[in-house]
Amino acid sequence: MHQRKSKKILLYFLLLIILGTFNNHLVTKIELPKLKNIEVLGLNEDTNKKIKNDLIFLKFQNLFFLRSSQIKKIIDTNNSVENYTVFKQFPSTLVIKIEETKILANLYKNGSNYFFGSNGKLIKTENKKKNKPFLFGDFTNKEFLKFKRIVDKSKLKYADIKNIYFFDSKRWDIELRNGLLIKLPEKELLESLNLSIELILSKNFKNIGIIDTRVSNQVILSDK
Repeated sequence: MHQRKSKKILLYFLLLIILGTFNNHLVTKIELPKLKNIEVLGLNEDTNKKIKNDLIFLKFQNLFFLRSSQIKKIIDTNNSVENYTVFKQFPSTLVIKIEETKILANLYKNGSNYFFGSNGKLIKTENKKKNKPFLFGDFTNKEFLKFKRIVDKSKLKYADIKNIYFFDSKRWDIELRNGLLIKLPEKELLESLNLSIELILSKNFKNIGIIDTRVSNQVILSDK
């Protein structure tokens, strides 16, 4: 998070210094700008309102000395946030612009449905993204993000993936929307993915249900 510094901050301090030079008694009567308005932008209306209400304790605090850690603590509790920027609009307004995380996949865990965000966090939901794959298996969030980066570098289109399976052996399987299953090795994922796509696009690729690349330097093709 970074804050845009307003020229008005400098003007307020210069004013205080000048007045302090001539009349210390007058300076004590000057009120520094206090926060009166909070605006939260970027998420849906209900979520914006909730974050705003959670930040209500900041009202009437000195806008100059408002600590970013106070804001961060509240924002970080919302798993839908990818990034955010805080703007101080003097004399009395705080604007928080939020970038919503991108939904990468659907996930069912501990009896609840979640979206997996590009920020590596799970977002509890009652809905499903039909254009996003479903995740299965006991993986860490970091493991999936690493896998997703490899897929993005490969020739495989992420939009073509229906289901992704993770196994205790630390490897992945991919089921495409056309029903084809690609069994991947634990290592050399990028090479295996690219080879699989090259096979799929070849003229002789017909009536194949499974591409098995788990064994190094070997590809096994079979129907389901």
